[in-house]
Amino acid sequence: MDLDLMVSSFPKLLNATLVTLKLLSFSLIFGLILGLFFAILRLNKNIFLNKFSYFYSYVFRGTPLLVQIFIIYFGLGQIEFLRSSFIWIILKEPYWCAIIAFSLNTGAYTSEILRSAFETINKGFIEAGDSLGISKKIIFYKIQIPIAIRQSLPAYGNEIILMLKGTSLASTVTLMDLTGVAKYIISTTFKPIEVFIVAGGIYLFMTFIIHNFIRYLEKKYSY
Repeated sequence: MDLDLMVSSFPKLLNATLVTLKLLSFSLIFGLILGLFFAILRLNKNIFLNKFSYFYSYVFRGTPLLVQIFIIYFGLGQIEFLRSSFIWIILKEPYWCAIIAFSLNTGAYTSEILRSAFETINKGFIEAGDSLGISKKIIFYKIQIPIAIRQSLPAYGNEIILMLKGTSLASTVTLMDLTGVAKYIISTTFKPIEVFIVAGGIYLFMTFIIHNFIRYLEKKYSY
């Protein structure tokens, strides 16, 4: 066991962790917006909107994240129309391709988490709002959404952790995130065990922080 290598590689891996956290943050923000949007569509009585939301969720939950990244990064670049449009400014960058793939993927899982939370809301809350003459829009934004978010915290916490680990796939499209830098160090030292132990320890610490933060939110907003 090369302890000197573990110590010397730690700062490099720690710097790369910032890239991982940026990927995670952007993906979760965009994914939460997508998830809420498609969860609302899924609850809509319009069959077309309902099926469209279901199809999106089915496709992105039913295919591997790695395949989704490859299709967006390598596949979309094969379409001449996209290469000649303004969208190519974004799609030619591996950083944004990874964020798009991660956002679409976590958005699909988030939509199902939120949909389930909306459906389990006690009808009494909605009926109480109706009896007070509150509009359905206000009931939805002020009552249903906060309750759904509160009820979905445990499941969404698991999704954040899964997304954190999923960001390691960004290295497959040349991004130097935590896993990407670990691979680079291994390619020059030929000592994978020591480097991956350090990288795994950093992932484990981030998971610990996320897990305890979600538990704190659960206790704070429990009722």
